[in-house]
Amino acid sequence: MLNITRLLAATLVLFLFSSSAALAHGVDANTERFLLANEGVAIGPFLYIGAKHMVTGYDHLLFLVGVIFFLFRKRDVLLYVSLFTVGHSLTLLLGVLNNIAVNPYLIDAIIGLSVVYKGFDNIGGFNKLLGFQPNTKIAVAVFGLFHGFGLATKLQDFALPQEDLWKNLLAFNIGVELGQFIALVFILIALSFWRRFPSYYSFSTTTNTLLMAGGLVLFGYQMFGYSVTA
Repeated sequence: MLNITRLLAATLVLFLFSSSAALAHGVDANTERFLLANEGVAIGPFLYIGAKHMVTGYDHLLFLVGVIFFLFRKRDVLLYVSLFTVGHSLTLLLGVLNNIAVNPYLIDAIIGLSVVYKGFDNIGGFNKLLGFQPNTKIAVAVFGLFHGFGLATKLQDFALPQEDLWKNLLAFNIGVELGQFIALVFILIALSFWRRFPSYYSFSTTTNTLLMAGGLVLFGYQMFGYSVTA
C-alpha cells in the first residue's frame, strides 16, 4: 500500500518537473518554429499540437485526476469532463479570436489553485473547515474557463495570421479534446486498477494532499514568474 502512495508521489513529481516541453508558458522548440513560420491553414499540425499540449499539460491533467478521483459512474465522469470541456473550449476560442489579453502567469496561477481546490474538496475540506460545500459542477465549469484562457495564452504569444484563423483554432481545440480523451483513458485505467485495493480509500487523503501540494507548487511557480516579469 505504501508503494502505491510512493508511486503516486513520483508520478506527481514527474508531471511537474520531467520535461521542459511541459513548462506552463512555453512550447517545445519544434512547435515554436512551426507556429512562427505558419502562414495558412494547417489542420493536421494544429490537431497534433493541441493533442500534444493536453497530454503534456500537467496542470490540466492534475485537475482532471482530482475531478474524477471520487467519480465511480461513467455518466458522472462524462458529465464533469463535459463541463470542463465546454468551459475551456469556450474561452480558448473566444480568447484567441477576440484577442482577449490575459496575463499568462496569473491565469496559470489560478489553474494551479484549481488543482488545490479539487484536492481540498476531495478531502471534505470545505465542510470541515468552512461548514459548506460549493457546487462542484459549477466549480469545474468555471475552472474550465480559466484553463481555456491558459490554452489561449500559449497561442497568443505567436501572433497567428488572422485569415482563416478559426480553422486552425478549431483544429487545435479538437486536438486538445483528443489529447484529453487519451489522457483520461489512461487515468481511468490506473484509478480503476487501484480501486480494487483497500489502499485507494485508506490513502485517499494522502493522495489528495499530494494533489494540493502539486497545485501549490504550480501556483508559487507562476506567482514568482509574475513577480519577476511585472
